[in-house]
Amino acid sequence: MRERSVRLLRGIASVAFAALSVAVAAYAFAYLYRDHLPYNRFAAQFAVSGLDVPAHFFGAGLALLLAPLQLSAWVRRRMPRLHRLGGWLSAGAILIAAVAALSMARRTQGGVTSGLALAALAAVWLWCMGNGIRRIVAGDIAGHRRWMCRTAALTFAAVTLRLILAIGMALHLPFLPVYIFATWVCWPINLVVCEALLRRPTGQSHPSLAAMAAQS
Repeated sequence: MRERSVRLLRGIASVAFAALSVAVAAYAFAYLYRDHLPYNRFAAQFAVSGLDVPAHFFGAGLALLLAPLQLSAWVRRRMPRLHRLGGWLSAGAILIAAVAALSMARRTQGGVTSGLALAALAAVWLWCMGNGIRRIVAGDIAGHRRWMCRTAALTFAAVTLRLILAIGMALHLPFLPVYIFATWVCWPINLVVCEALLRRPTGQSHPSLAAMAAQS
């Protein structure tokens, strides 16, 4: 009974991860094409930022869309070519999104405070992805999977940030302090959760994160 409940919870978590990833990716792609209200602070600031905004939204959206696919053990076992193709597409998307985020961090809402948090996220994102690529080139499959799990956790920071903002709005909290808080919290908390899953015994690992890293 307990094992069945655990499997059910893991299945729900995996579906929620995939659904939220796809939803926020769709939002990122739609943001590039929709009209914005003139008093939207983000839209106004992004309008004068340049190409870094569409580059970031496209790259981050693509990486987020591919994250559930790349974490799928079923896809990795049954369709390894698709997994490799998705991996290289994800790497390119993250490179574009992270470099663009470093540029955007200079002009983000919240000024230097939130800009430093987002720049740190972009740098750590690139570092984790780079380690994942280095490991697979060296033939260290288990190490590659661990680093790519961390990369996926950082990619999912886009979702976590929006969930924190949604909670702040539901509680009628002032936007800017909540936004600054979200930029500093959204990615470290994802990494903490990811590390906790990766360090659990293999038999207890989450199907889409820790189990992926543990299987070699």
